[in-house]
Amino acid sequence: MNKKVAVQELGIKDYKDTWDFQEEIFQEIVQQKSKNRKEQTQVPTHNYFLYVEHPHVYTLGKSGDFSNLLISEKELAAKNATFYKVNRGGDITYHGPGQIVGYPILDLDNFFTDIHKYLRFLEEMVIRTLAEYGLKAERSKGETGVWLDVGTPFARKICAMGVRASRWVTMHGFALNVNADLGYFDNMIPCGIKGKAVTSLNVELGKAEVDIAEVKEKLLKHFAKLFEAEMIRE
Repeated sequence: MNKKVAVQELGIKDYKDTWDFQEEIFQEIVQQKSKNRKEQTQVPTHNYFLYVEHPHVYTLGKSGDFSNLLISEKELAAKNATFYKVNRGGDITYHGPGQIVGYPILDLDNFFTDIHKYLRFLEEMVIRTLAEYGLKAERSKGETGVWLDVGTPFARKICAMGVRASRWVTMHGFALNVNADLGYFDNMIPCGIKGKAVTSLNVELGKAEVDIAEVKEKLLKHFAKLFEAEMIRE
């Protein structure tokens, strides 16, 4: 079992280009697993954790409802935003500047073969990170992701999640609002859940801007502890 995870910083990268890159890594891992089975070999599979920041984009999961996007193609163009229907779980999500997007591409055979546990661990990574900033973040029953003030009229989502897994290999991941422009969330029904607000870490802390690099390091620290992984910078 290879518990080493290669961390790659992709910088600002187009959503579709990043999706293609994810698919390439994903297929390499799946093919190696298939080859190991056929040839009865034990060549280790690799694990990755991609960090990226996307230009303004809306993505719709495979079971999502297109009507949750509230603006037209013309209005998308006016806002310098794009739209993609993707092969992850979940409904509609927004990505943009000021948001930490993380794509763990893991062979869960190296860790544990339980997709629900995987999602809960990703949520826990974010919950523990936000706790370091004095925020009590939590899960909302029946709603993937991380929230604040759950069970109150002021419930708001700070981190969205949507993953795909095949042959226990994962892709896609999470999007944590750190210095996000929340106005872009007004153009959709976030994750298809009506009447729920969205927030960002800088808003919660009353700051103009939060150090994104610092947040990334905290996320990696908690990921490594939860998954008992060795994080390696590439």
